[in-house]
Amino acid sequence: MIQRRKALAIAAATLMAAQFSPTAWAADDIKLGSLLDTSGNFDAYGKPMNMGLDLAIDEINAAGGLLGRKVKKIGYDTQSDMAQYTKFAQQLTRQDKADLVIGGILSASREAIRPLLNREKTLYFYTPLYEGGVCDRNSVLTGITPAQQAEVLVPYAMKAFNGKKAYILAADYNYGQYMARWFQKYLKDNGGTAAGVEFFPLDVADFNSTIKKIQDAKPDFVISALVGGAHLSFYRQWAAAGMKAKIPMASTTLGVGNEHQVLTAAEGDGILVAYNYSPELNTGTSKSFVSAWTKKYGSDKAISEMAASQYQTTKLWAAAVQKAGSIKRDDVIKVLEGGLSIEGPSGKVLIDSQTHHASLDVHVMEIRGQKLQVKQSFAQRPPRETQAMCDLGKNPNSNTQFEIKL
Repeated sequence: MIQRRKALAIAAATLMAAQFSPTAWAADDIKLGSLLDTSGNFDAYGKPMNMGLDLAIDEINAAGGLLGRKVKKIGYDTQSDMAQYTKFAQQLTRQDKADLVIGGILSASREAIRPLLNREKTLYFYTPLYEGGVCDRNSVLTGITPAQQAEVLVPYAMKAFNGKKAYILAADYNYGQYMARWFQKYLKDNGGTAAGVEFFPLDVADFNSTIKKIQDAKPDFVISALVGGAHLSFYRQWAAAGMKAKIPMASTTLGVGNEHQVLTAAEGDGILVAYNYSPELNTGTSKSFVSAWTKKYGSDKAISEMAASQYQTTKLWAAAVQKAGSIKRDDVIKVLEGGLSIEGPSGKVLIDSQTHHASLDVHVMEIRGQKLQVKQSFAQRPPRETQAMCDLGKNPNSNTQFEIKL
């Protein structure tokens, strides 16, 4: 009898503690799988993305979690190694039983895991800017695409630099190869032409011969889609050769991982870019994001386009779960396809039901004093290049990346 009374007292005390605790979580956590390069050649992108993800999860849990459950991140460092993506994606789906996966940086990493996650029916979110064309009902892609970014950057640069002939530099994998073709299309659409096109493996760091080729070609400006830490050498070598003052430049990648903060002002000032987000955006949602980031991390220096995208995409997924009242993949997808939108640091993020991409605000910006200064804004640009090929309403079983014909 004494033991029974003691057990009842302990049970009552435990129940009371749960009732008066700040958050009485359900027994099982929601498992959010993360695959990011937080080491290796692409950690300049992966580390800020991981920080954005952590901040979003902290805020979601501080607000009571989702459906009474705590969101728990199960994260793996993919070490800038494509083989690690496949390995850890299998770990997340088969052993960890993740409810969703948010991750991937390069397009190659996305394509290494996207078909696998589709087969396993594990909902997948991909947040970086990319070349467009993915058509997969199991995937949601929230980064800017060529019709949102390059389509405004190229004509802006042609006008700003008073020229029609551009030399194109790009990373030698699917993103760079696709973007070089988009650049040529948008140059042609605006009465321009390519003076030359070159591709570079991701580990190339010596660009002296290329600089000589550009000098000989005499373009009006350069367009760069170079990627990663090794390629950052180009901008330094370009400035050291005295070329920065002679031939201006635009880029769809410089600054997306805060590379403009690594370059000196002398190396980076004047380069034009176009992105969905900059910490210099003078909006309430951006200011709130920067304040929360600074409070958590002590500085706003690590905030980047990709960090903000990772943060607001996580919040978008949370909003879909709350509206669906369910964590089940098909229930969340149905809500996303219903035109779900949120106000993120970058402004309105609206999911296009036809493609599972986002309509986004895009800003042409100039690097100045290691900051991204907004020059012109374009509201709610749709992913038109992907809409031209993908209709998940008509073809819900699609699981491909279309090679868009230009």
